[in-house]
Amino acid sequence: MVVAAPAVAVSAAAMLYEQLSLDSLGLSKEAYEFALQGQEQLAKEGKLRNENILSIVDFSLPSTKKRLFVIDISSGQLLFNSLVSHGRNSGKEMATSFSNSPESYKTSLGFYVTGGTYRGKHGYSLRLEGEESGINDNAMERAIVMHAASYVNEVLGRKQGYIGRSLGCPALPVKLHKKIISTIQNGSCLFMYSPDTSYLTRSKLLQHTA
Repeated sequence: MVVAAPAVAVSAAAMLYEQLSLDSLGLSKEAYEFALQGQEQLAKEGKLRNENILSIVDFSLPSTKKRLFVIDISSGQLLFNSLVSHGRNSGKEMATSFSNSPESYKTSLGFYVTGGTYRGKHGYSLRLEGEESGINDNAMERAIVMHAASYVNEVLGRKQGYIGRSLGCPALPVKLHKKIISTIQNGSCLFMYSPDTSYLTRSKLLQHTA
């Protein structure tokens, strides 16, 4: 019974993809399945303080689409579905180029554990700890955080074909950022996904769970 429990939990979480109609919202099934795998591994390693919340940014979607999904695994609810920015050097409408390097102004893919909040030059912000060596572990050094940005809005997206871009941070709409950050802070899993072959073949978290 003890051995079967994790499998049952994962199965229930996997079923949420259909139950919440996440496909109709554009979330890649691969992104969702990978997110569950990585979250499970991070939990096994004792890195998560909040295993109920899973956040996924699906960069297979254009920036004009709501590509941040915040899911409460325990209650089976989609808490937020929001616009989110990518780095200015990662692409315009689509994020296609990624980097872990300082001053690259690109997004870093992979798994993060959310940290604490603080008030900085962008106001209420959330620290992010990159968990993948060589892929996103420079996040703290690069000051890759979640914060609000006025350029993350639908009007701008419709006008120019893409929303504004950051220096690599996953920036959020001003009206939603406080609620989202307050929900996912302090030890939950954030997965930034792309069907990027380089990332998918290099990620030890995904290889570990394959």
